[in-house]
Amino acid sequence: MEQRELLALLERVRSGSASPEEAAALIGSPAYEDLGYARVDHHRAQRQGAAEVIFGQGKTAEQIAGIVRSMMDRGTKNILITRLSPEKEALLRGRFPCRYSEAAQLAVANPAKRPLTGSVAVVSAGTSDLAVCEEAALTAEALGSKVERVYDAGVAGLHRLLASLEVLERARCIVAVAGMEGALPSVVGGLVSCPVIAVPTSVGYGASLGGLAALLSMLNSCASGVSVVNIDNGFGAGFLAHRINQMEGIQ
Repeated sequence: MEQRELLALLERVRSGSASPEEAAALIGSPAYEDLGYARVDHHRAQRQGAAEVIFGQGKTAEQIAGIVRSMMDRGTKNILITRLSPEKEALLRGRFPCRYSEAAQLAVANPAKRPLTGSVAVVSAGTSDLAVCEEAALTAEALGSKVERVYDAGVAGLHRLLASLEVLERARCIVAVAGMEGALPSVVGGLVSCPVIAVPTSVGYGASLGGLAALLSMLNSCASGVSVVNIDNGFGAGFLAHRINQMEGIQ
């Protein structure tokens, strides 16, 4: 274990978020477990504050189950599995405790209740963007952030967004999800003082180019404080929103 990992672990023991027994087990365990098809990073939570996330797309159900078992054996809770198709979820059902959202194609294995803190708002331009929105919202919630949802509030009916301005103003970070021309994050960025994470989606007609038009529009936002993640990357937005939400000093 590297020095910074050890110091972070000792700080967790001092704060009471980890027991001395848990710390001893982590110090004595290898940094990763080699399963042949994956090297599971068991010290990710100590380095980055959250356990390794399993990307389900491209993995077999058996591989996913093996990684989950490896993490559960070391006491890991709330293991995120992203891009998990309903077909693979059906093959995994019953092998370990799990909550699954078919809309977001996201699962939380070995779920455990945790206090939700702060405030993240997830805003969608249209109903067609909800899969990406839920991936972001459920990711942030699984990591420990309180999330408020404002859905179907795009610029084609701006009064719907303004009706939820109070929700936006109390958020520590906002995830704004939009396809088509991708105008929503610029509008939101001009209304609030907190950071805005823009997520372009592949929703739209031919000239939207599978989300490229929205991506370029968001990258060219004239509103300050807007950052952009990749097309349909709700997970990345939710993870970053959680990180921002947990930063000390943000009111």
